[in-house]
Order: sequence, then C-alpha cells, then structure tokens
Amino acid sequence: MIREHDSVGGAHFAFTDRWGGVSAAPYEELNLGGAVGDDPAAVRANRELAAKSLGLDPGLVVWMNQVHGREVAVVDGPWGDAPAPAVDAVVTARRGLPLAVLTADCTPVLLADPVAGVAGAAHAGRPGMVAGVVPATVEAMIALGAVPARIIARTGPAVCGRCYEVPAAMRADVAAVEPAARAETSWGTPAVDVTAGVHAQLEALGVRDRKASPVCTLESGDHYSYRRDRTTGRLAGYVWLGAGREET
Repeated sequence: MIREHDSVGGAHFAFTDRWGGVSAAPYEELNLGGAVGDDPAAVRANRELAAKSLGLDPGLVVWMNQVHGREVAVVDGPWGDAPAPAVDAVVTARRGLPLAVLTADCTPVLLADPVAGVAGAAHAGRPGMVAGVVPATVEAMIALGAVPARIIARTGPAVCGRCYEVPAAMRADVAAVEPAARAETSWGTPAVDVTAGVHAQLEALGVRDRKASPVCTLESGDHYSYRRDRTTGRLAGYVWLGAGREET
C-alpha cells in the first residue's frame, strides 16, 4: 500500500507500491491509474483505499491527465465533474489539499514549502524532464509565495539509470539539456537517469532539501514498471500540507 511516507514541518509526502488493492491481473493489486485499461470500479476502490490509509478524503485528491509535457495547473480544489486537464504538474496554496501524480517508471516529484503553505506535484518522465516540467513547477510555486531554499523535495520510485537503456543519440540529446541525466546501463550501453536529472534541476533552482527513493521500478516486483511489463498499473505519489504551520 504506502511504501514510503515522510513528514517534514507539516509537509507530507507518500508513495505507493502495487499491493493492498482490488485490481485483477495484470494490474494487481493497487492500480491507481484510470487510463490503463483496468476496471474503473477497481481504480475508484483503490484510490479510496490509498487515500484513507493516509487519512485523506478520497474526494479531495487532485489528479492529472498526464501527457509528458511541462504545463502546470494552479488548483484550489478537485476538478469535480470536469475531466482533469492535460497537465504534468499541479500546485496549490490550499493547505490540506492533496495533490497526486501517477507513474510506472517516470519520476514522481513532490514539492512543498510549509512556511508559505504551497505544495506541488510533477510527473517527470524523460520528455517532461527535458521540457522543464520541474523548473516550471517550482516557478509556479514561487508565484504563490514559495521560496526555493525552503522547498522540500521528494522523488519516488522510478526506473534507474542502470536500467533505462536508450539509443546513443537520445542520450546525447537529453544530456545536452541536462548533463546529470547521462548514464550507462549495468551492461554497458547508453542510458538516461531521469531522477538524477530532476535532482540536478532542483539543485540549480536552489532547492536544497532533497531525497530520492532508492527503488528502481524495473528491478522491483513490488512496483509497476511500464518498461518491464507494458500492460500494467500505475503507482501514485501524494503531497499535502497540514492545516497549519508546524515546526520541524
């Protein structure tokens, strides 16, 4: 269910694994993605289970229609009956509003400035990282009063640089934008490390409090991996701020 959960100064960060839900194979068990072919009723049940395990109201969680871009939406509540917009990041200045990001190899990026009361969630796959979705998210948070030096960043389970094999030309294109993302597989071929690229971007923006999950989704049977299984579920990362400022 909730594999990683961290709270700092009133900011809460959580990442799921694939277990503890009701989805059938090949999505077993806790698939939280609504656009991967799973039974919609199972996805709704899984989202309710995951939210309640964190003490959250499932109806308040803000989801996205992720498209591997850099668009950011500023939100103060869930979408209601309207479809989620095509964005890859959401930010809010509303304390207690949970933001969610779905992944199955891409890097989920959770951000919060507890002092300003601003949180953000971003979906950083290779295209989104190159397009600058993480800097765009931080910029949107700054516009709401966040300060980079106060932002806490957590990145969740993602395919690691030792496993994310790509053509040499693609690696060169990515490294031209973010050199830190240049990697090599454990078997000696060109690769990309999206999480390393994200953390380098955050460091350049002045975000100092950063932690990355040690989990490689492709290597872990406890997590969904699109590169490993193709037809599979989605993990979720959640970020929210407590109702009032809490001291660390």
